[in-house]
Amino acid sequence: MELKTRRIVRTGITKYPTDEWTAQQLREATPLGRGLKYLIRDRDKKYATRFSVVAVGSGIKEVKTPYRTPQANGICERFMGSLRRECIDHVLIYDDKHLVRTVTEYTAYFNQERPHQGIDQRIPDYYEAPKSKPTRGHVASKSILGRLHHRYSRIIHMN
Repeated sequence: MELKTRRIVRTGITKYPTDEWTAQQLREATPLGRGLKYLIRDRDKKYATRFSVVAVGSGIKEVKTPYRTPQANGICERFMGSLRRECIDHVLIYDDKHLVRTVTEYTAYFNQERPHQGIDQRIPDYYEAPKSKPTRGHVASKSILGRLHHRYSRIIHMN
């Protein structure tokens, strides 16, 4: 997650995360020319040697949180809570593929549609865009995640 914009950079799902798996996730989250400066992580063994090698090779400084302090990684914990409260708790997940599709769709909603209180009700993908509020036209709604959430927009009719 990018700190300033609250934008989710990458979501990966597996039942059994390993050092190799997390290292691959980091490779995919930091393609060439798009490096991170810091990476806050806990001390789980899934972030071991291979993960650290990829981080160092990408010029990323790992910041390890203290033991048993989830509040030290509050932004990630907050996203996981939002994912659970706003999505997973309301959907009957059939299998791994369904879970991946659901989390992918929720992440797109989180980045492209959902206003965030922590960034002044802005939307992460449009963080730098100027705020504009059309006051005329009809409001249209599009359902997201099987009507769990909705996207609202104004339709301005040109006469």
